[in-house]
Amino acid sequence: MPTEEAADLIELTRDIADKELLPKAAAYEREGRFPREVFTGLGEAGLLGLPYPEQYGGGEQPYEVYLQVLEEIAARWSAVAVGVSVHALSCFAVANFGTDEQREQWLPDMLGGQLLGAYCLSEPHAGSDPAAMITRAVRDGDEYAVSGAKAWTTHGGQADYYTTMARTSDDRTRGISCFSVLADTSGLSADKPEDKMGLMSSTTATMRFDSARVPASRLIGEEGQGLQIALAALDSGRLGIAACATGLAQGALDAAIAYARERTTFGRKIIDHQGLGFLLADMEAAVTSARATYLSAARLKDAGRPYSKEASIAKLVATDNAMRVTTDAVQVLGGAGYTKDFPVERYMREAKVMQIFEGTNQIQRLVISRHLAG
Repeated sequence: MPTEEAADLIELTRDIADKELLPKAAAYEREGRFPREVFTGLGEAGLLGLPYPEQYGGGEQPYEVYLQVLEEIAARWSAVAVGVSVHALSCFAVANFGTDEQREQWLPDMLGGQLLGAYCLSEPHAGSDPAAMITRAVRDGDEYAVSGAKAWTTHGGQADYYTTMARTSDDRTRGISCFSVLADTSGLSADKPEDKMGLMSSTTATMRFDSARVPASRLIGEEGQGLQIALAALDSGRLGIAACATGLAQGALDAAIAYARERTTFGRKIIDHQGLGFLLADMEAAVTSARATYLSAARLKDAGRPYSKEASIAKLVATDNAMRVTTDAVQVLGGAGYTKDFPVERYMREAKVMQIFEGTNQIQRLVISRHLAG
């Protein structure tokens, strides 16, 4: 930790995560129940706005500290950690591109947990290629009429506002603008939530904009600046997912070690059998290397240096490692790991999507290779 304050923050997070999150996680995941009260509590504890300025209610913490907080949450309940990361992503546009008036008016409630955010970028036909979006915002006096559909929206139907990218001209890259759309906007609705493999307590839905009337005052930045805002936000968001994946992998590793220390075969604890001990050693190496990659990228960001390539590396390494570690955790538990009596089968299902959202790992490889070519 860079400061004593940061160390205290991690201890606070662990205490909250152990007392408030861990006891609820399995039941909420089993029932597919959205934990809105958990996000409210995290906001009250000051954990929703950690990387943002203190003058607007944020924690003004370095990104390397914020990400370690995310990791601690994910080790207990990854759906909540993903939700915190997405909420931070939804605040990015206002915090970095909004006017002083927008920041002063909106950020305190966003960072304090009174308002929960979502991020609307992907569309049914435009996921990895956001410049291909067709959702359109047409200026009409003091309002924009927004029409289209935004897919895979985390907190869809649950959020209080939606940071939304929509096309305001036909220019492929300079024709996209960013809006903060309130949930009660006329013409905005959510489809039935997706029936997913994992992260059951994290609601994911397509948001429908049917000539939704959005005040011009809720345009963030300038017209045509939306793709720039979105791509800058995604670099930060990829680090958030890298931290979430690392925490999930750490939780799976901890469960596997605990089981291996108790289970015996042939008169010995299974952790003392070299074959299994080496498997656990590889899992530990994977978690530790994932943590190192996201912290390295975060320190570049905190220093104001370019970190886009490193963010993609962190997302790629951490999520691929999480998939491998959670799969191996199931293997360590054997038949027990394949049952829902133990959490590792859920961890494995949750790890899969981390290789997909915030840019698939194939897209991360594309980003990295383009940096190398350039």
